[in-house]
Amino acid sequence: MLRSEHSRIDPKRRTVLDPKKRQFAQPLYKDQEYNFRLNLYTVPPTAEITLEEFEEWAIARLKILSELETCAFRNRNGEETLAYMTPLLDKNLPLHANRTNSSELQAERKKDHYSHFILRLAFSSTEDLRRRFSRLETALFRLRWRTDNVVERQEFTNSLDFNWEMVDDKEKVEMADELRVMTELAGRKAEDGWFKVEWERVPELVEQRKVLIKRGVAYVPVREQMSLVVTEFTKRLDIALEQTARALPRLDEDDRLSPILAHLSQSFTAPDATYDTSSTPSSLHPTANNIDQLAGHFPLCMSNLHTTLRQTGHLKHFGRLQYTLFLKGMGLSLEDCIAFWRRSFRGMTDDKFNKEYKYNIRHAYGEVGGDANRRGRGYSPYSCQKLLTEALPSVGQTHGCPYRSFTADNLVALLQNTGVRDGEVLNGVREDLARQRYHVACNRIFEHTHKKEIKRVKDDGLWGPAELDTILHPNTYFKRSFMLKHLDAEKEAAKAEG
Repeated sequence: MLRSEHSRIDPKRRTVLDPKKRQFAQPLYKDQEYNFRLNLYTVPPTAEITLEEFEEWAIARLKILSELETCAFRNRNGEETLAYMTPLLDKNLPLHANRTNSSELQAERKKDHYSHFILRLAFSSTEDLRRRFSRLETALFRLRWRTDNVVERQEFTNSLDFNWEMVDDKEKVEMADELRVMTELAGRKAEDGWFKVEWERVPELVEQRKVLIKRGVAYVPVREQMSLVVTEFTKRLDIALEQTARALPRLDEDDRLSPILAHLSQSFTAPDATYDTSSTPSSLHPTANNIDQLAGHFPLCMSNLHTTLRQTGHLKHFGRLQYTLFLKGMGLSLEDCIAFWRRSFRGMTDDKFNKEYKYNIRHAYGEVGGDANRRGRGYSPYSCQKLLTEALPSVGQTHGCPYRSFTADNLVALLQNTGVRDGEVLNGVREDLARQRYHVACNRIFEHTHKKEIKRVKDDGLWGPAELDTILHPNTYFKRSFMLKHLDAEKEAAKAEG
């Protein structure tokens, strides 16, 4: 029956396969030419890239978007954001202007183009992710617009398919009085030129009373082009994200990409970060005897574990593992770590400790065991992302991130016990928790407790913005806190090494 039905299908009406899906067809993928530094990302990329590039480029862009979001939560103004983001952009996602004649122009713009579309695919699944991605990509586009060369920016604007019309000299004369009044009300001097569009396309300028509206048409000064372009950028991106979301269930993705995309979407909670265990401060010499003194530099997650250990003389498995890896990242030797845990487990016999706990400490350091430990490195200290994306601790467990696992009232009480009394700071922490920006709350506390030292390194030019970027790892928190509180000792150690 099925055969007879299929046999009656008109061969002329059969679907013609896309050449890209034919087994031996010549692929149509090709590299694109990037003429401008700015990009509206309307054309998807088609050239091939490696799996390593796919992941590395996406992570680099995610780092930039997360830092932009942090700037917004910290209420940095435009100039402060520009100063903070410039070195980060130069490091992670550089884009040089045409006039620099850099040999890396096309490679930089290709990385920017692909990384946008990779994250667009990763963050289209939910409305919250789409909204955040659109907001941050718009902020990045606006930042790049401000820093772009004026001539190249105008060439980019002229290349766009925007339906706007320049006001000619005749119309300028006819509307001279109205345009002059509009300019004076906006507190501007004489404008070089005007263009007109439908007023619905520039709601931001209408709200700010920076345009003249007549018969449904908005007369926009040329200097306000950015608002129109940015509005159009956001509008097109929102539409594209909706289309991507509808297409996601039908995508036949490579199995190698699915875990990467899932990891990237999780990373929007807090970007992943690694910590180099060999980068400990030269003046830091952790031993089993001075952990209590060094605990004053711990982030709240590790301070909570240390306090619980001292009060109860014990930690459950996940808490022990988290704390052990943190101590390892501090530079504590295996022998000292074993001695530290043995002393901390008061009331326990040596035989019980050696049988039930010592092996796990050695395993974390890579002294025993296989798989990840075969090369003797052991496991890496947990990052903020790791702590924020794992399952919440159950009753009796103290691992994880307190900013995520504690209620707002309990967390504020804990912070007050550690010496944080500033009401404005604590209210800021409550707002961060409500927005689920837990690592931002942690950074807020760090900046409050180290505000004098941070001011000093900024005023004296000792540290740059990149050295004070957002903390995304507990060991980075400890290292930065230790160095800020021991600035003079670090300077003397640097002189001695020199």
